[in-house]
Amino acid sequence: MIEITMPRLSDTMEEGTIVAWHKKPGDTVSVGEILVDIETDKAMMEYEAYEAGMLAEILVPEGGVVSIGTPIARLDNGQASAPAPSAAPGADETSAAPPVSPARTETAAVLSVAPLESEEDAERRIASPLVRKLAREHSLDLRQVRGSGPGGRIIRADLDDLLAAAEVDGPRGPAMPLASGPLLDAKRGSKEIPFTNVRRVIARRLGESARTIPHFYVTAVADAEQLVQLRTSLNEQLLATGRAKVSLNDLLIRACALALREHPLVNASYVNDASSTMLIHERINVGIAVASTNGLVVPVILDADQKTVSQLGVEARQLATLAGSKGISLDQMSGGTFTISNLGMFGVEEFTAIINPPEGAILAVGTTRREPVGVGDEIVLRHRMRYTLSADHRIIDGALAAEFLQTLTKLIESPLSLIV
Repeated sequence: MIEITMPRLSDTMEEGTIVAWHKKPGDTVSVGEILVDIETDKAMMEYEAYEAGMLAEILVPEGGVVSIGTPIARLDNGQASAPAPSAAPGADETSAAPPVSPARTETAAVLSVAPLESEEDAERRIASPLVRKLAREHSLDLRQVRGSGPGGRIIRADLDDLLAAAEVDGPRGPAMPLASGPLLDAKRGSKEIPFTNVRRVIARRLGESARTIPHFYVTAVADAEQLVQLRTSLNEQLLATGRAKVSLNDLLIRACALALREHPLVNASYVNDASSTMLIHERINVGIAVASTNGLVVPVILDADQKTVSQLGVEARQLATLAGSKGISLDQMSGGTFTISNLGMFGVEEFTAIINPPEGAILAVGTTRREPVGVGDEIVLRHRMRYTLSADHRIIDGALAAEFLQTLTKLIESPLSLIV
């Protein structure tokens, strides 16, 4: 009998969600067959069987969330399980209990748990060992926490809000339960919508980014009239030859890649407080923030500075389509050195974005619209674009950020350099 456990499918994965079982108990399983779909912190993955046999038991049903290493199923490979140890001489045979699987033990514990009345009881609440350790170290009241793990189990991700509050407030005594919470929720007519793994990780990582990275913001405005005209001209030629059109975002990706080539210190990462070095990335891999039904994902275009605008456009559309259908792989979302977040298509004039660790900067792009501007002695309507660079002040100074935006603005205002 083989015990199948929740695998680690990404470096940042702490738990996984069972999306769909492709086999049911009693089905024959061959090596290489897709056994189960698992949603990780970044994408949905197909998990193949590495052993052949018969699926004996499913321990975690569809929708269940468990930590890495937790048994999710049992596969009967035809080999007998090791015999259970015999009872000690003289022991009462009726007192011997049959072995219980970890998953069933946890379920039984959930069913038998009593209402919590004290801090000591809170320590015994259904929670992972790491959660109990953090609760003791930070004086956290687990009665405030709604567990998102199987059977309501409290996992590490459920403590983010309390830990953040503990960092702000500093050392304190036992927290008081928020008794008014459910009453206020009822008054507001609130309803709970479960987080996906991706959404939980987005919340955790962006929260950590905002708390730990000293962001500063620099905004610039470019005259995009020639850029818009270039796009129109390019698309006329592309359509005439049966090729796909390019967007302003494709041209902007190219412009950012060339600006990063000129300012390599922006294409960098902070290591940690103990390190005496920073990382300068020789490859320019641009991430494109994509809003999908599964949450915000950032597929990455590798070596963006070495690709034409048409190539960038084709690859960006392919990645966006995969992201929208949950078909994007972990490899396609890793290795980014700089990110672009564009909300211009929603009519947003300008905004600031949170840095995507471990990158050192992210560009937030607003809409391109016609505005009255002075040209010589005349007032004319011209397309203008606003964008804001969020930079990690530990490795990027204000002057460097300004120089990067100055180069980017020149490329946008003289766009022929983007296609030659």
